[in-house]
Amino acid sequence: MADHQRVHPAQDVEAPPTPEVPLVPQGASKSDRGDPAQAAPYPPFRRTIPVMHSKPPKKRRSCLCRCLCCIVLLIVLQIVVVAIAGGVMYLVFRPKLPKFSVDKLQVTQFNVSDDQSLSATFDVTITARNPNKKIGIYYEGGSRISVWYVATKLCEGALPKFYQGHRNTTRLVVPLAGQTQNAGALLGGLQEQQQQTGYVPIVLRVRQPVRVKLGKLKLFKVKFLVRCRLNVDSLSANNDIRIRDSSCKFRLRL
Repeated sequence: MADHQRVHPAQDVEAPPTPEVPLVPQGASKSDRGDPAQAAPYPPFRRTIPVMHSKPPKKRRSCLCRCLCCIVLLIVLQIVVVAIAGGVMYLVFRPKLPKFSVDKLQVTQFNVSDDQSLSATFDVTITARNPNKKIGIYYEGGSRISVWYVATKLCEGALPKFYQGHRNTTRLVVPLAGQTQNAGALLGGLQEQQQQTGYVPIVLRVRQPVRVKLGKLKLFKVKFLVRCRLNVDSLSANNDIRIRDSSCKFRLRL
């Protein structure tokens, strides 16, 4: 069989080259969706604010609150227990304050020396009464008793240590001594006071630490504070001074 000859078109070498034409016309968008300028506008941008949820309380804070509540509860419980115990003790023992009185005042020395210093020595007789049926009183050391005229301390001393039982009355004679410098004006004031009123006002102060005994229980130490106002006829030496009137006030300090 004769071979089929393939015929190929001959290319004109002298013909000018044909320019390549782009698939998309010039000035048109390459997207197949059309012109983006004529496309639908995008929706406006809206900022999304995240929702903040409250965090649960921390475990440490809750533990601290529980501790504070427990402490407050314990304090309140202790106060209630102490109040109940105090009420029971009051009903059982019926405590009453002691009573003091100044029965006698003797001046053994009261004179002014050449240097205008005043030397005073008194003997004071004091009666202490314990009106309680079931309470005893221990008078401890460290007490202080003093005699004053206006704002000047004339003499001082101390009460002895002793125990005062139930419904007991104890009488004490306490020596007092003291010295006051530049006492010329003080002595003149005493004499003028005596001439105008006929008496001399003095004050006796007592600070006494004690321990209270309830049955067989000896409690902690407290202080008795006694203030007695006395009007005496004079302060002349070597005489028993007559006490015209007196009044004593008693206080208790923890």
